[in-house]
Amino acid sequence: MAEGEKLIPINIEEEMKSAYIDYSMSVIVSRALPDVRDGLKPVHRRVLFGMHELGVRSNSAHKKSARIVGEVLGKYHPHGDSSVYDTMVRMAQEWSLRYMLVDGQGNFGSVDGDSPAAMRYTEARMRKIADDMLIDIDKDTVDHQLNFDDSLQEPTVLPTRIPNLLVNGASGIAVGMATNMAPHNLTEVVDGTIAYIDNPDIEIDEIITHIKAPDFPTGGVIYGYDGVKEAFHTGRGRVVIRARTSFEEIQGKECIVVTEIPYQVNKADMIKKTADLVNEKKIDGIASIRDESDRKGMRIVYILKRDAIPNIVLNTLYKYTALQSSFSVNNIALVKGRPQMLNVKEMIHHFVEHRHEVVVRRTEYELKKAEDRAHILEGLIIASDNIDEVIAIIRGSSNADEAREKLMERFKLSEVQSKAIVEMRLRQLTGLEQDKLRSEYEEILKTIEDLKDILARKERRMLVIKEELVEVKEKYGDERRSEINFAGGDLSIEDMIPDEQVVITISYAGYIKRTSLSEYKTQNRGGVGQKASSTRNEDFLEHLFVGTNHQYMLFFTQKGKCFWMRVYEIPEGGKTSKGRAIQNLINIEQDDKVKAFICTRDLKDEEYVNSHYVIMATKKGTVKKTSLEQYSRPRQNGINAIGIREGDELLEAKLTTGTSQIFLGLKSGKAIRFEESKTRPMGRNASGVRGITLADEGDEVIGMVSVHDFEEEILVVSENGYGKRSSIEDYRITNRGGKGVKTISITEKTGGLVAIKNVTDTDDLMIINRSGIAIRMSVEDLRVMGRATQGVKLINIRENDSIAAVAKVMKDEEAIEDIDIRDIEVDHENGNGTAIDNKNDETPETDD
Repeated sequence: MAEGEKLIPINIEEEMKSAYIDYSMSVIVSRALPDVRDGLKPVHRRVLFGMHELGVRSNSAHKKSARIVGEVLGKYHPHGDSSVYDTMVRMAQEWSLRYMLVDGQGNFGSVDGDSPAAMRYTEARMRKIADDMLIDIDKDTVDHQLNFDDSLQEPTVLPTRIPNLLVNGASGIAVGMATNMAPHNLTEVVDGTIAYIDNPDIEIDEIITHIKAPDFPTGGVIYGYDGVKEAFHTGRGRVVIRARTSFEEIQGKECIVVTEIPYQVNKADMIKKTADLVNEKKIDGIASIRDESDRKGMRIVYILKRDAIPNIVLNTLYKYTALQSSFSVNNIALVKGRPQMLNVKEMIHHFVEHRHEVVVRRTEYELKKAEDRAHILEGLIIASDNIDEVIAIIRGSSNADEAREKLMERFKLSEVQSKAIVEMRLRQLTGLEQDKLRSEYEEILKTIEDLKDILARKERRMLVIKEELVEVKEKYGDERRSEINFAGGDLSIEDMIPDEQVVITISYAGYIKRTSLSEYKTQNRGGVGQKASSTRNEDFLEHLFVGTNHQYMLFFTQKGKCFWMRVYEIPEGGKTSKGRAIQNLINIEQDDKVKAFICTRDLKDEEYVNSHYVIMATKKGTVKKTSLEQYSRPRQNGINAIGIREGDELLEAKLTTGTSQIFLGLKSGKAIRFEESKTRPMGRNASGVRGITLADEGDEVIGMVSVHDFEEEILVVSENGYGKRSSIEDYRITNRGGKGVKTISITEKTGGLVAIKNVTDTDDLMIINRSGIAIRMSVEDLRVMGRATQGVKLINIRENDSIAAVAKVMKDEEAIEDIDIRDIEVDHENGNGTAIDNKNDETPETDD
């Protein structure tokens, strides 16, 4: 160790702590966070001040970016050149800053994330709005500090007239904290600031009437207002932004056209990721994507497949791609050198305080200058009044110093005045110049009086600030770019889809589709029917249901599983189209089939799900009741609805309120009626209890009906086309588990029982044969008969054909096409669709 040196032992933990705290404070205060007054970080401030000092202003020619970067780097910002150039580039990009501060010439990058050209190729100058951020900087309006090598002075803040923090926002990651401030519209911010100046006790809710929401440079739609309000009130909030979209038909194909994307989204990346999702089958319905953006503006075209519903595809894009993104507001800025979370009122307050200080310092500076000039003018006026004597004194002096002293002594002048007189030019002795001196002196006295008035009265200073803000608004104010969708957040896909009534058909091989009910026409009893669906030769229609687009659907399979879906998600098909394989829509096993479905209201409504039950029946006569609440949390792969015993399968599932009566029909022609309350509620995995005893090994349950309106009748149909309706009262109430009573006389001519339904005169019947032929008829054409009779012929069955399914649909007295969509309601009590008949007050119920 050299002489005079000594070792000082230091605790490494303490040293690390103090060194890291020093580093983090340096990052927080002089790198990552903006100042609340001018909204700039040190690097931005140095770039603008460097350009100002270099004379690269809005009214001068562009200069090479490398020259500007060199100036800033060498004088004020001793860091990497890329940090300075990247900062300057961002201030020149219209998609990055709401009000650009730099006017760039050359390649300054693109919204696709392309890099700007090297700084040796590009040129730049300040924009007019940046000039207004540096205006009056030479009037001692702000404090200056020494630069990194103590050779120059740089401003600690700019005397900005622009409320830059609010209009351009800021983002930065410091140590242990970060900031993310949204840009706003200048016109709105000025209006809000003026409102604050007029009433410093203004509430934030009133400021929001002026500054409505952030206004992003890329436009888009602000979706939902709760996050915006929270951000304004607390300084933190999440603003959801959606792309601006429209639907167009291009060359006969439906397309989604995007003209504005959310802020800070890379367009090329977004398109690539969307294409990947389409290829991976995570987004369905898009055939191809084209980027047609050019100099005129952005235009991304999503070309849809023929069977795709544009609204559903668009909502899927919002869900899975950057077409909807969020901006997390975190308003942290430096207030007097300390980081602070700020709400909108506090930001306006600090800006107004800064402007007030600037106005005071500027006025003091101008007053001093004016008083100095007035002082000189007083001397010049004295000299011009005594010009002959002044000339004589000057001529009689040996040098200038002697002349000054003699003048000071003779006319009681100050040194400054006598110096100005000695340095007077001869042309100032003309009469015209002397008049000018006097008028200038009078003017300057008025100015001094005005400046003193500004310094004496705060309201006068605030008026000056307001006038300057109005001037800024007139020069740079513009319209909002980001639209505000106040209803957003509550809006869902179904709001875009008409709630019309539809027929849902499921074939034996598992093909499903939905068709508008108006495609089916009423025929007379005994007709041959019309083609309802084109199926494959070995396939036939097995289920036909009526529902509305907005209902939730629960699918129950014969293996006892339950799947969850919305009706509008079922692909639409014409009356004669085959439909889509159900395996492509829900994750059903290959050897499983959908046997029952229920339409319900919102499954997130606790009161609703806890007051409703699902009652199920199996082919072997088991019944089970479970609370609907058990089915309100669907899973992708389905959930267990009932434990199915070997050799059995689920047949029916109905939605009830717990007060219904249950009918079970057997293939052998027997039926049972019992109170639903006889079946206690069980968990999802339970197998249930006995509902009816089968006649023999070959017998099975063919259907279940839940009745809560006892004015209805029970309709039964046999496989060879015979059917009838009987009064509910013909069936006595028994305990569950009995053998039941005869409901139709089964013979070789009638065939086994295939369907049991609850109907009224206002219903229509839809009967479908295994060959795919469908007939529609009115229930009132069938007379009420005793339960033990054979019934009447409902449909002519061709050879080797039989009835596959029977469903009832609502009836309209005119024609089925005349049903008004607005008159359709959903009977949420029993999961059914009902139509309101405009011609009378009845509201007939329809079952599924």
